[in-house]
Amino acid sequence: MSSSRSCWRSIRSTISHAPLRLCITNSIPSRQSDPMQLFRAFLVQLFFFQIGLMANRFSLWGLLNSNSWRAHKTNVVGTLNMLGLAKRVGARFLLTSTSEVYGDPLQHPQVETYWGNVNPIGVRSCYDEGKRTAETLTMDYHRGANLEVRIARIFNTYGPRMCIDDGRVVSNFVAQALRKEPMTVYGDGKQTRSFQYVSDLVEGLMRLMEGEHVGPFNLGNPGEFTMLELAKVVQDTIDPNAKIEFRPNTEDDPHKRKPDISRAKEQLGWEPKIPLRQGLPLMVNDFRTRIFGDHGSSEPGKTRAGSS
Repeated sequence: MSSSRSCWRSIRSTISHAPLRLCITNSIPSRQSDPMQLFRAFLVQLFFFQIGLMANRFSLWGLLNSNSWRAHKTNVVGTLNMLGLAKRVGARFLLTSTSEVYGDPLQHPQVETYWGNVNPIGVRSCYDEGKRTAETLTMDYHRGANLEVRIARIFNTYGPRMCIDDGRVVSNFVAQALRKEPMTVYGDGKQTRSFQYVSDLVEGLMRLMEGEHVGPFNLGNPGEFTMLELAKVVQDTIDPNAKIEFRPNTEDDPHKRKPDISRAKEQLGWEPKIPLRQGLPLMVNDFRTRIFGDHGSSEPGKTRAGSS
């Protein structure tokens, strides 16, 4: 696993720097005369992670409202195709699943053994049920085809290099506050989420891929915030006078979301290190640079938190 670990370390080291660079290792078992075998080995090992993240973004935020059937198709058919490829080349498969599989949970915090509370015909169902089906397919391949798999249920994640207008609540609030626009809060703002910094997530995925446990594993920060509390953190970081605009709540919006990470602590030796008030300024500096052209650092300890 030393070669794959060096690749994952390289990926993690580029989190604050775009674009993500290709990692190549010369220690993959392969004959020098068989370049296709070498290509297949590092192709699958290195790119399943990135492909999974790309599929997540396009299937939910880019397609949810206008082409929900494509979101479902991406998660189901896309996962099935990648599982088939992993089986053919003998790769370890990582499914980047989501906390959305829990739906609007009746259990709090959520543990991996909780089956969830999901509306199968709601506006969010294409994503929620798509990811649930992806988990089923992954475990079917694991049990029926002896494919080595890992499943991560990723909770809300934020950090530098996020798409500025991707629709996620943290990027929405940050971009709106920087642009002197009201932060949009849906409903009464009392619904909760848990926010983890991107480097914590990458460390969790590394440990999952390097370990011997299939999962699923909750990967998230147990620190829980209402939407109004999140807005206050954004105000404290960017502009104390930033306004809040309330709008009607969206259909099937989960009331609470908080991971129980006991399994990840015990089996992976992992837990998040960066609290929201430490990580958010790093994201703010990056957004400020890309929106206005200012020069801010996204490295820990070099933030300009609180400037406007």
